[in-house]
Amino acid sequence: MRTGQGFDAHRFSRDIGEFTIRLGGVSIAHDRQVIAHSDGDVLIHALCDALLGALALGDIGSHFPDKEPAWRDMNSVEILQKVYQLIRDSQYTVVNADMTLIAESPRIAGHVDAMRNVMAQAMQTDRRCISIKATTTEGMGFTGRGEGLAGLAIVLLDNK
Repeated sequence: MRTGQGFDAHRFSRDIGEFTIRLGGVSIAHDRQVIAHSDGDVLIHALCDALLGALALGDIGSHFPDKEPAWRDMNSVEILQKVYQLIRDSQYTVVNADMTLIAESPRIAGHVDAMRNVMAQAMQTDRRCISIKATTTEGMGFTGRGEGLAGLAIVLLDNK
């Protein structure tokens, strides 16, 4: 069995309006845009880093560099599928994945089931293996000031 942990953070644009951001592979209405090379999905990016880290396969940036035009605006679910194929090629499967969104907004409670379904499907696993929750930083730091959002992930992998 192998464990891995991941972290990702992205800043919000200064523009306020009606936008859509992606979290856990799901589109969510928000008043700010995420500034990122791909779609800026901090939950999936953290999960990918956790998966890669568990098998010492580097990080998301080494596999999908932000200098590479091919990855620009890419849907992070596709990145997760590619990362999970590396895990399967190494003869491992996900036992469980636990993620935390750190942000003052958006609220994700109404989207968690959809996120779990998207990620479970991308990793060809049971949705009961996927946990997603959120917390705030009580107004402290860059997330507390509403400047951005962050995601944490930890995974447990088992050799088939």
